[in-house]
Amino acid sequence: MAEVKFEILQNLGVLSQGSRGWQKEVNIVSWNGRPPKVDIRDWDADHQRMGKGVTLNREEVEALGKLLQNLELEDSEVE
Repeated sequence: MAEVKFEILQNLGVLSQGSRGWQKEVNIVSWNGRPPKVDIRDWDADHQRMGKGVTLNREEVEALGKLLQNLELEDSEVE
């Protein structure tokens, strides 16, 4: 398997922390030298290991923001 290269350019925040110290973070990351994207995934404490996540370009971030602004959480819908 080819080595994945990444550079975390900016940490935007932590969404949660697991019992083993991994954190679900929102970062701006450049993957394999490509243009940076917003990235949401779990990271270990020293950012050497990561879990599966999602990367979003500018248009996807804007669309997600609009969807979340209109979201009305009901107790029975989200844990």
